[in-house]
Amino acid sequence: MKICKLCIVTGRVQGVGYRAATQRRAQALNLAGHAKNLPDGSVEVLVYGAERDINEFCDWLWEGPRLAQVNDVQCSNVTKQDLRGFAVL
Repeated sequence: MKICKLCIVTGRVQGVGYRAATQRRAQALNLAGHAKNLPDGSVEVLVYGAERDINEFCDWLWEGPRLAQVNDVQCSNVTKQDLRGFAVL
């Protein structure tokens, strides 16, 4: 079953390669969506794909790349379908 989640990641997640690392992780799991910086210093991650892969991906969001320091990850289910590819916005 495919699902879509919107996650907001807070902490030191801008300027540390978080979006690029998120893209690589999503592509490795065959997930679609995007990662983009928000004006408040957080990162928005929209992800679409198989539920088990998204669950693994959302766990990874707490880790991020080596230089990141994640304080919180808030994910919610959203209605989106047929996203293709994973973009860094």
